[in-house]
Amino acid sequence: MSANNIASRGDSVVVIGLGRFGSSVARSLVSMGHDVLAMDTDEDIVQSLSAELPHVVQADSTELAALRQLSVTDFSHAVVSIGANLEASVLTVLNLAQMGLKDIWAKANSPQHGRIAERVGAHHVIYPEADMGERVAHLVTGKMMDFIEFDDGFAIAKTRAPMETHNKPLSVSNVRSKHGVTVVGIKRRHLDFIHAKPETEVKPGDHLIVAGQTTLIEKFASLY
Repeated sequence: MSANNIASRGDSVVVIGLGRFGSSVARSLVSMGHDVLAMDTDEDIVQSLSAELPHVVQADSTELAALRQLSVTDFSHAVVSIGANLEASVLTVLNLAQMGLKDIWAKANSPQHGRIAERVGAHHVIYPEADMGERVAHLVTGKMMDFIEFDDGFAIAKTRAPMETHNKPLSVSNVRSKHGVTVVGIKRRHLDFIHAKPETEVKPGDHLIVAGQTTLIEKFASLY
């Protein structure tokens, strides 16, 4: 099947660079039902992933002609996950930008790498090692069970319900006014996710999904 046929079925992504990060992204996209064209310069890597990825090819993304031959412009998104070779990463982003792709994601190993990628055309820069390191630090040193932080210092976290909220509706425990964080949901053992409302009562053992400024969430999580 050609790349044109792959892209014609809906939202589609080309993933370039199939190391640990790129191959994980490609697998996840495939499992979510997206059309994915995966490529790498290493024939052994391509062969090893051929059973898992429906469309994986050996190609040199630094060559504009190779990308055109694969009809990369027919794809909605591109992920450039070449981490070890800075030159290849930057040239690939530049080629994609020159071809007019509207949504280019680039993996970067350093702020300098990220700045260069942005200057040559990347719309989003990902720092997976740094982002994961920070996330793990929050989980290890705090009371949070899961944690996602956004660029502006806003975060969403899962934490155990502190005793002051037990057996009370949220309107009574008043978490937002006392602690500056918003309870957006509750996960209770063996039950579906509960969307938080003022009358929602928190039980001992509940896990709260809270949103707010990172520092305030850390303080709230430490109450447990």
